[in-house]
Amino acid sequence: MSLQKDLPELVEAGLIDQSTADRIQDYYLQKKGNPSNRLFVVFGVLGAILVGLGIILIVAHNWDQLPRMVKTVFAFLPLVIGQLLCAYALFKKSDSLAWRESSASFLFFALGASIALVSQVYNIPGNLSSYLLSWMLLSLPLLYVMRSSMSSLLYLLGITYYACELGYWTFQAGEPYFYWILLLLSLPHYYFLYKDRPKSNFLTFHHWIFPLSLIITLGTLSLGRWELMFVAYFSLFGVFYNLGQSPYFKKQATRNNGYSILGSFGSIVLLLIMSFSWFWEDLRHSPFSAENLLQAPELIGLFVLSLIALGLFLWNTRTQGLGSTRPVSLVFLVYIILFTIGMKYSFVVVVINLFTLLIGLLTVREGARNDRLGMLNYGLLIIAALVICRFFDTDLSFVIRGLLFVSVGVGFFVANYLMLKRRRNHE
Repeated sequence: MSLQKDLPELVEAGLIDQSTADRIQDYYLQKKGNPSNRLFVVFGVLGAILVGLGIILIVAHNWDQLPRMVKTVFAFLPLVIGQLLCAYALFKKSDSLAWRESSASFLFFALGASIALVSQVYNIPGNLSSYLLSWMLLSLPLLYVMRSSMSSLLYLLGITYYACELGYWTFQAGEPYFYWILLLLSLPHYYFLYKDRPKSNFLTFHHWIFPLSLIITLGTLSLGRWELMFVAYFSLFGVFYNLGQSPYFKKQATRNNGYSILGSFGSIVLLLIMSFSWFWEDLRHSPFSAENLLQAPELIGLFVLSLIALGLFLWNTRTQGLGSTRPVSLVFLVYIILFTIGMKYSFVVVVINLFTLLIGLLTVREGARNDRLGMLNYGLLIIAALVICRFFDTDLSFVIRGLLFVSVGVGFFVANYLMLKRRRNHE
């Protein structure tokens, strides 16, 4: 159904009058937003970023031939231009989203360029992590003064890079504790965006970038007890998935629910890793006792994440009923129990394999019941991935392995064929 084509036909047929048609059209325009405005925002932000990067490249090409005073002027020039553009957008174009986003994006990169150029001109010592920290701290006001969601996304990417640089890539540099403070400082903007523009594309991007940032940086908290980080990641994915199953996110399109997708996919990937026997053998031979385990600093983050995941699960169960619960919602809790048992006993690997297979089968069943082809194929992919893992982890003959692959392939074909046939019969 096309609104532009059908409304005039309804008016001509006498089913509605012209004023009613105008009100319907205005309602859907406001609901969907103006496509031209969205394009203006996209191209405005992209143009600001390209102009900023172009100025930096032009100056960098001739940098060595310039005297120090000229270098200083060029170092501050992008910053001044960016501030003037932001002032104009704030006082003259405050209602224009495109002006606010593009000028804030330009100033965001201008800040980074100015810090780098001034440091180079006057030989100010420092490293990449301290540079990124200074840049992100100076960029933080853009989120609230300019109400810029693009700056918020760039800020999240910047603090994630800072955490990786300090926590993963720099030898004996320390833990990026400032990352968690900077992340908390960005949360009010995330909340305001959710309240003021719940259907914004920027909000959808935040639903993906925010959890991805946490997934990438959680490992920086590890101080030697790598075994506990697997439990922490299971709990983190449990938080994401149960949050994604809340009433608000269930109303969203699947592609907009980054929390649910990342939580489910991450839990399944970890289960597949845990389905190999080598992990549990290493765990049983790890030189730590229960007393040392309780003293590990990683246990604090694990405990907090597990409590949040459990609280979200209980809240969803209370508000939506136990019937809406899916197996992935409880993966984090099951793994905590199996991890404790697996420190002593080897049969846990069999339980992990059976549990992963059960999740795949139940996902296929739910997809078939609800006529959701994507969910059905997701369940089949889980089963196929488990079969592939066992292909490399068992001593079965190539004939049996080949038969397993053939069985999974036939299952894909038959399941999709039956569902598509049922859809055609219903039509």
